[in-house]
Amino acid sequence: MKNNRKYRMYQKRIVYAVCLMMLVVSIMSCSHGKSLWSKYERPDSLLHATATSSALRDAAGIEGADSVGFGGVKWQEVFTDPQLRTLIEKGLEQNVDIFEASANVQKMEAALKAARLAFLPQVTFTPSGTLAKVVSGDKKGDWNKSYAMPISASWTIDIFGSILATKRGAEVQLEMMKDYQHVTRSMVICGIANCYYTLLMLDRQLEILNDMEALTAETYRMMKLQKDLRGAKETAVISAQAANLSVKTDIIDMKRQIRETENTLSTLVGMHAQSISRGKLADQNLPENFSTGIALNVLSARPDVHAAEMKLANCFYDVKKAQSAFYPSLKITGTGSFTNSMGNAVSNPGFFLANFVAGLTQPIFMNGRLIAQLKVAKLSYEVAEKEWRQIILEAGAEVSNCLVEYNSSKEMEELERRQVEALAKSVDYTLMLYKMGTSSYLEVISAQSSLLNSEISQVVDEFNKMQAVVNLYSALGGGRE
Repeated sequence: MKNNRKYRMYQKRIVYAVCLMMLVVSIMSCSHGKSLWSKYERPDSLLHATATSSALRDAAGIEGADSVGFGGVKWQEVFTDPQLRTLIEKGLEQNVDIFEASANVQKMEAALKAARLAFLPQVTFTPSGTLAKVVSGDKKGDWNKSYAMPISASWTIDIFGSILATKRGAEVQLEMMKDYQHVTRSMVICGIANCYYTLLMLDRQLEILNDMEALTAETYRMMKLQKDLRGAKETAVISAQAANLSVKTDIIDMKRQIRETENTLSTLVGMHAQSISRGKLADQNLPENFSTGIALNVLSARPDVHAAEMKLANCFYDVKKAQSAFYPSLKITGTGSFTNSMGNAVSNPGFFLANFVAGLTQPIFMNGRLIAQLKVAKLSYEVAEKEWRQIILEAGAEVSNCLVEYNSSKEMEELERRQVEALAKSVDYTLMLYKMGTSSYLEVISAQSSLLNSEISQVVDEFNKMQAVVNLYSALGGGRE
């Protein structure tokens, strides 16, 4: 009875101590808890920046749909060439960067799961057994057996939001990893598309060079015939031959560029260097008719912009964790054990033991470590805020540049087309005049050279327009599933 009375008295003291600690903690949490438990909100200065359309010179849409809609279009709807689709699908399956980005997302998912489980008690089971025997002297006897099977549970009560801040930080880090995965996916898709269109451009330029090689070869043959029949100058024949050889040299170089581009595309797709099956430049059909004047908040669809804000949010929660480290932490530990050994008893029947401990830890002097951690966390937050603002500005400039390139290439392509038509007629007329003896061989060669350069420029402008569409799609966060 006396022992039971003492045990109940100890229990009451423990309860009183825990209640006192909880009261102190509650008072402190009421005065400071609001700021420590607060959730990330976009700063007012950045909120104003994202609402200001003047920060973005041009944004884009398609036929009445804004640019956010274009960035959200599935890549299969943007790139309709079946051979290009096959290459992109292979790239998404085999690209190493995409695999690494996916693995990083899975690692962060595991980290977030661990952060959520931190709210639950930690439970451990540590069974043990002992054999004891007196082997000399008067008390020598049999083996004595004792055992204990304790289960312990410890629970850290998240009074000042440290565990909550860690969990929220893990959540935004997961979002950030998903954004990086999206960025990698978009880069692979648009990289393959640009490389594919480069191949189509080079193929078209090779066709032009082959046609020009046949034309200059015919001019060379005509010059030799004119020399034999009418006594034309030898310089005319030599100049025509040089022009033909120059085009043949360009053909060899163009074939080299095609082979190198095929090798690059094979690497992007994750294949050994090989010939790439492809269509023709004239058969491609990409979105057109872009509009301008959309506000800056369309850039929120970009994964890198969102990732930058998630980094800012993570720094915000780092500040909260650093602030909560100044306040006390409450840890409750309970242990239950089934044992046959207690006190001086060596051998007795098994019975249950229970133990309950509550501890409050208040940092007082930590060698300046807590102050330094808080200062570092606040500085990191300020840096992340400025980085996020800078990424928004760069994203706006990138979208504007893509639109400028698209519109300029479209206008130039039309002008080049008309120029090619005029120069083609000029070549025909100059050849007729030369055969009639009213034009010089220099005029013929000059007209052919101008036509070749104009045709090549027209193809380049067509390619630049297509590339601008691909880059605009990437700049607006395209490449989703």
